[in-house]
Amino acid sequence: MLLRRLEYLVALARERHFARAAAACHVSQPSLSAAIRRLEHELGVPIVRRGRRYQGLTPEGEVVLAWAHRILAERDALHQELSALRDGLTGTLRLGIIPTVVPVAALLTGPFCDRHPHARVAMESLSSLDIRRGLAEYELDAAMTYLDDGEPRQVRRYPLYEERYVLLTPVGGPLGDAAGATWSEAAALPLCLLGPRMRNRRIIDECFAAEGAAPVPAVESDSVAGLYAHLPGGRWSSVISHAWLHMFGVPPGMRVVPLAGPAHGPRVGLVVARSEPPSVLAQALVKVARQTRLRDALDSLLTAHLDAHD
Repeated sequence: MLLRRLEYLVALARERHFARAAAACHVSQPSLSAAIRRLEHELGVPIVRRGRRYQGLTPEGEVVLAWAHRILAERDALHQELSALRDGLTGTLRLGIIPTVVPVAALLTGPFCDRHPHARVAMESLSSLDIRRGLAEYELDAAMTYLDDGEPRQVRRYPLYEERYVLLTPVGGPLGDAAGATWSEAAALPLCLLGPRMRNRRIIDECFAAEGAAPVPAVESDSVAGLYAHLPGGRWSSVISHAWLHMFGVPPGMRVVPLAGPAHGPRVGLVVARSEPPSVLAQALVKVARQTRLRDALDSLLTAHLDAHD
């Protein structure tokens, strides 16, 4: 019964509404409210600030919530470990991924599913902030994100690859025959880029600024797929991460041109909550990541696209 009441508390903190929390837990609102009152009575502290509507948790409630996340995560880890001993790895791996890494996610989730056919993957595209929250509150088992972007301290980091930036430009355009290009030359082209709220775009803007350039893109997108949708037809160019070539390749009539400057951008890696005991599913994904050699695969892909136009 204690675990059930902790589940209700976690749902209430997430939904911030008694009726929605009850619906998420498949119980009536009076049942959920009564269970949380019983939890308060058992622990001897007020947990919820009560009024006509949900008003948040008390300071004591925030402490109880943190322990609830931890206790429920350890319960899930126990079930996963026992299940793995009995039937092989089962359960659902909850994986958060920043949008610009989604194109290469299958390079890890594919081998993971091949190796553990009874396990499932629930992948969600999230901001770095949501990933940090999801790991801290045990709502995620692992994440693929930038390793230099202020993750919480209580995580384990496993580098996967470094982003490399290249120019994707029409064959018949001003730089269509160039052996290489500067960031200043790229800034002068009609560009389609990710929007400024995206971490990848801010990194690219820093590279432009290092050469005194400030691009004014004609089109901005909040997704890699939206960006690529505008490239066929030879109207716009774009600066892309080499990892995106895995999913999207090079549109017809365009080519990849190396950009002068840093050989590598920020590191992308796998991040796992530093929980004890560790998530069996997360550790299985880490093992796959160590054997996949993602960096070498992406570097070879970029080399193949560059050699294709030599």
